[in-house]
Amino acid sequence: MITSFYQAQASATSSSSPLTSSPCPVINNNINPSQASDKVCYYEPDPAKRKPISEYPPNLRDRIRRNYIQNGACQPRGFVFPKRDFGGIMRHFNPQWFKTSCSQWLAYSIKQDAAFCLCCYLFRNEVGGYGKKVGDAFTTDGFRGWNKALERFNSHVGNVGSVHNRCFNMMLDLMNQEQSILTSLDKQSEKIKSDHQVRLNASIDVIMYLLKEGIPFRGHDESVTSTRRGHFLDLLKWYADMKEDVKNMVLEKAPKNNTMTSPDIQKDIVNSCAKETVKEIIEDLNGNFFGILVDESKDVSHKEQLALVLRYVNKEGELIERFLGLVHVKDTSAHALQNEIYSLLLQHSLSSSLIRGQGYDGASNMQGNINGLKTLIQKDNPSAHCKHCFAHRLQLTLVVVAKKHHDVNNFFDILANILNVVGGSYKRREMLRDDQAKKIDELLMLGEVHTGSGLNQELGLQRPGDTR
Repeated sequence: MITSFYQAQASATSSSSPLTSSPCPVINNNINPSQASDKVCYYEPDPAKRKPISEYPPNLRDRIRRNYIQNGACQPRGFVFPKRDFGGIMRHFNPQWFKTSCSQWLAYSIKQDAAFCLCCYLFRNEVGGYGKKVGDAFTTDGFRGWNKALERFNSHVGNVGSVHNRCFNMMLDLMNQEQSILTSLDKQSEKIKSDHQVRLNASIDVIMYLLKEGIPFRGHDESVTSTRRGHFLDLLKWYADMKEDVKNMVLEKAPKNNTMTSPDIQKDIVNSCAKETVKEIIEDLNGNFFGILVDESKDVSHKEQLALVLRYVNKEGELIERFLGLVHVKDTSAHALQNEIYSLLLQHSLSSSLIRGQGYDGASNMQGNINGLKTLIQKDNPSAHCKHCFAHRLQLTLVVVAKKHHDVNNFFDILANILNVVGGSYKRREMLRDDQAKKIDELLMLGEVHTGSGLNQELGLQRPGDTR
């Protein structure tokens, strides 16, 4: 009965919403997405029961999103909303909230008695996540704080550049076909389209070079009067000076609303390059078995990150290792890491049943025989044999041997003392540099050392550690 009510509500919403055209049929959401045909649409009325968009195959996601938008946010009418105690006052979801500025995205789940956000559910994985406070509460867990509902709704919407507003704009763009790139280009003259293509190709060429060399894009001052505008703009100017057909089309010569150099455009092109790269890796894998190499480390902002590398044999019989992705993990327990690995593989339509090898360091959460990551994966897939990463084993061996060797141990003790004495004073550093420079000059005159690229360079000393 509830399903029928939702179907009727979805049809009513779709006919009145400015975002909709014609509703898709409501069918069983438990059908395997991989078996979907082009004529099948998915729709789960209750927000609490919906599968994450990332669990659907990439080629179906836009069609599924469009189906949800056409049916509209789940907004029951005439339903008796249950009351809950808030500090001695019984409160419930107010259906009048459906008539406010939240009307196009606010959804209600009868199953969980909670509010959800339609546009964030559809596009959050496309624009990146955000904090627990205003993130999962409206997409995964559901929001139930009716005593502060309007305040939290406004906090969730945020400013113009918030994640919610970006998701909402993506929802509008998906349904407004007149705003699509192809339609916009069709309305332009051939000359305008040709100029646009030149600017786009120039930005892509520059970005591909910067990505290949691992060079940062942005500059501290990117204004026209700046002499150092950052690598992207500087390289694009050099690129334009070298090509006459590009020189009169880019930067200051381009239309102000179509320069193709904004940070958002740069990020879009970078994301497209990343997707194309991963696509080539998946095609090279060709649905065959593979092994995974996993490690975790902190970045400069002290966020724990998990790196996943695929190891496989390609069509030519060559052993290939390819970096697949980097994931921020809040919890480094074996169960949490397993979920993140499975989720990353699923995003690229890779099944964990194809794993035939695992390579980790010797940490207990990775190699534990009871609840380690290798054990959890082997429970799901007994063929996923695990090997202790050789690089980690070699490092551990070298550390132990170095500590047991008297001369090596004595060397590092002396080095630590030098760092403490010299590193604490700039004057002592200069004295050490001058003394070393004199010794190098003497050795060069005697022919005991030679000059050349990378030889006898002035370098800084780093504090010794287990890996140095």
